[in-house]
Amino acid sequence: MTTARPRPTTTADRGSRGPAGQNDPKAAKRAARRSRRYRWDIKYSPYAFISPFFLFFAAFGLFPLLYTGWASLHQVSLNRPNEMEWVGFDNFTRLWDDEFFWNALQNTFTIGIISTVPQLLMALGLAHLLNYRLRGSMLFRVAMLTPYATSVAAAALVFAMLYGRDYGAINWALGLVGIDNIDWQSGTWTSQFAVSSIVIWRWTGYNTLIYLAAMQSIPNDLYESAALDGATRWQQFRHITLPSLRPTILFTIVVSTIGATQLFGEPMLFGGGGAEGGASGQYQTLGLYLYQMGWFNRHLGRASAIAWTMFLLLILIGLVYWALTRWIGRAGGEEE
Repeated sequence: MTTARPRPTTTADRGSRGPAGQNDPKAAKRAARRSRRYRWDIKYSPYAFISPFFLFFAAFGLFPLLYTGWASLHQVSLNRPNEMEWVGFDNFTRLWDDEFFWNALQNTFTIGIISTVPQLLMALGLAHLLNYRLRGSMLFRVAMLTPYATSVAAAALVFAMLYGRDYGAINWALGLVGIDNIDWQSGTWTSQFAVSSIVIWRWTGYNTLIYLAAMQSIPNDLYESAALDGATRWQQFRHITLPSLRPTILFTIVVSTIGATQLFGEPMLFGGGGAEGGASGQYQTLGLYLYQMGWFNRHLGRASAIAWTMFLLLILIGLVYWALTRWIGRAGGEEE
């Protein structure tokens, strides 16, 4: 009795027993296409996800900036915005002899100083208090953001009533100590102080939370070591907290300065919605003067020149910030 020998396995047999469609050219092409699409997805999907930001920035940021720069080199009227007459840099040179522009620039600088310095000092003190364990500290932190979340229109209208000459609550309180009624909107310093108080009220809590976040990142070991050496809380604040907060303080100074340069809503609503900034322009800022020149005087070319002047001022502030940051970093490296 003979035993049948097994037939040797050939290449054709191995191919037939392999995965279905392994030698199919169409299946190989489909697999190659899927692999290619996968590589494209990994490579280009992140750009697609962030593209909405760049599209909106190009439409509502970059294009208006470039078009405003082009309009600043022309004489353009609001009545005929499509008719442009080339004037070069005449709109910029006219600003040197424009007393209203210099008045607005001076008011912007003064209101910026009056509002920024007390605001940041108060924010620093409040953040130092909230940095310690207080009962209901979370409630206080949420309350700090309430003025920031309030509409600028509502805040300005409320402060305008508080600073009313005849029936304002502030004049009523001053009358209790024998001070006569003050016409807050007519005086130069009084009106600028009133506008600055609105800015201080709205932004102090915002800066407080920034300082508080920076304070909580300071290692507790530094405070414990200082306490063991007999340092008081004031000495710890001076020698530990303030040096550690120098970059944050510089950041808030620059951001507050930029906000003061662009100040618009508070002075306009404080004056009842007008762009004059008072009878003699005593609290007219650059933003109000730009608005008046473009929408009341209908000189879009000159208004564009004012806008670009403000933009150049902001660039200058940014360069100063960059230089100070590098100087502080270099000084800290030398001290280490």
